[in-house]
Amino acid sequence: MKFSEVEEASWPELQPYLDTCLIPYTGLTGKENPMQATAALERLRDFMDLAEVPFKGRMITYPAFQYGLQQDLSLLNEICKHVKETGFKHVVVMSADCILHREELPAVDLILSRQDLSELEGRELASRVQAQIQNLWNPAYLT
Repeated sequence: MKFSEVEEASWPELQPYLDTCLIPYTGLTGKENPMQATAALERLRDFMDLAEVPFKGRMITYPAFQYGLQQDLSLLNEICKHVKETGFKHVVVMSADCILHREELPAVDLILSRQDLSELEGRELASRVQAQIQNLWNPAYLT
């Protein structure tokens, strides 16, 4: 579910079920031409579908963090920390083109990078993404 789909009147009722916030990280540098930027966004969209579709009633997708040279992720980490302060139990960051490191994002509960999963395709990739998310919610879940 996208953040813009939540109606103000229904948020208090939905909030206990939507306990996980998904933040897309594009990692654009500003050096991309329009076609390259479009392709990056499409890759991210396709990767995010692996989490958004099966977990629609449990995750809410926030606006993407579009630009970042991957040199300083402190702003992204701060945003994740603030999102948790608003009541989300878990924060997941997904990126199609960037490898993000846990030590740079301590406020994030799960980092899913397509680059880290590059050896997987199709159902195998979808299963791995879904298993990692389920493991976040239930650490006893076997991946």
